[in-house]
Amino acid sequence: MKNDIYVTPLSGRYASKEMNALWSNDSKYSTWRKLWVALAETEKELGIAITEEQIKEMKENINNIDYDIVSKREKECRHDVMAHVYEFGLKCPSAKPIIHLGATSCYVTDNTDVILMSQALEVVKQKLIFVIRNLKKFALDYKEVTCLGYTHFQPAQLTTVGKRATLWLQDLLEDLEELEFVQSHMKLLGCKGTTGTQESFMKLFKDEEKVRQIDEKIARKMGFDKVYSVSGQTYTRKLDTRVLSVLSQIAQSCSKFANDMRLLQHEKELEEPFEKGQIGSSAMAYKRNPMRSERINSLARHVMTLSMDPTITAATQWLERTLDDSANKRICVPESFLAVDAILILYANISKNIVVYENVIKTNMMQELPFMATEEILMNAVLKGGDRQELHEKIRIYSMEAGKQVKELGKSNDLVERIAADETFGLTVEEIMHALNPEHLCGRAAKQVEDFVAERVNPILEKYSDLLQDMSVEVNV
Repeated sequence: MKNDIYVTPLSGRYASKEMNALWSNDSKYSTWRKLWVALAETEKELGIAITEEQIKEMKENINNIDYDIVSKREKECRHDVMAHVYEFGLKCPSAKPIIHLGATSCYVTDNTDVILMSQALEVVKQKLIFVIRNLKKFALDYKEVTCLGYTHFQPAQLTTVGKRATLWLQDLLEDLEELEFVQSHMKLLGCKGTTGTQESFMKLFKDEEKVRQIDEKIARKMGFDKVYSVSGQTYTRKLDTRVLSVLSQIAQSCSKFANDMRLLQHEKELEEPFEKGQIGSSAMAYKRNPMRSERINSLARHVMTLSMDPTITAATQWLERTLDDSANKRICVPESFLAVDAILILYANISKNIVVYENVIKTNMMQELPFMATEEILMNAVLKGGDRQELHEKIRIYSMEAGKQVKELGKSNDLVERIAADETFGLTVEEIMHALNPEHLCGRAAKQVEDFVAERVNPILEKYSDLLQDMSVEVNV
């Protein structure tokens, strides 16, 4: 990392080498050259006088880029594509006359963007599948561990630790479904010229049927089966909106999980992994801050904000082409992918190593449990001959008094003892505690976990079993 200039933390600190390499200059500009090769091959197949030697020369120099020459030339001509055409021509003197023949700049820039976004979505999908696998295991392992459920972050009916994890899982499955949709609709721009009419190719071939074949041939050579039927000079910028929208949705789901982890770590019920030599605070040596979850929240905020960029770009494009999209796209598209990549690395790391403090979970639950089971207590007392309305009022009063003991005096919840001491209820402490058995108050939580995993999660993991090879989930810093 260079220390005398600004380097985005996304590449220098957070994202994986794989995602960084994908958005690197080498990846981008070698793809430009592959597109020039595909164009030359297509033109040769359709009758233009291009030799095998010229194409061979281009292929041999796809990765042979002299960035110093490119930089010097771009300062002179103020055009990045033409600077690379010039440098490629120096490396390929015999092919120089036919490089970029009939094309406009967006042939390489836009098609490359689609190709790189498609590859990057596949990287994101792999990490997403990895997190889903981790959460599946966690949900099954803790499907019967009863815990407080919360609404408004106030104790509500009971749930289980595993059932809560299915909520995180469900969000990710929704994101995966959207990602698959976006992947299935990725299209190349093709090669349609300055205003999308293919006029330059009509001049070259003077044969409309041959010109009609150009897009499909190039697409197949670049591994695509879809091309935009019509365009201006660029592909519709709605595509960038669609792609960054799904990245935003993934960021939203990850951020929700991270918020939940931070809340539950505050309650000392769950905890993200904390390494042996890790320091939680420079001042308070005892602290175990949820650094990974906080970083997810922070990066997710960036992704969600970046997703607004392409919406504005798509809405403000002029007619067949304007250049106010270019600088913005160079930033928001790669940074969104780098940030989501970093987020999923963190999520994978946490989800594989969540620490569960079952004793704390039980203590917190038992403190609140009498309040949650008052309906159960009331029904049992009525079955013993009590007056439902009279007993309801007594439970209300006793609940307020027990709450005061907890909140104002810092004492234990004594609601059970208050009810057992009132003869009108006709219930012993033992009978009340039997009614308070947490296992009787979780509904179908455990079975819901089993059904959800069997019906929704397992088919996904089977579908993508080839992506489930172990990958590194090490957090860089």
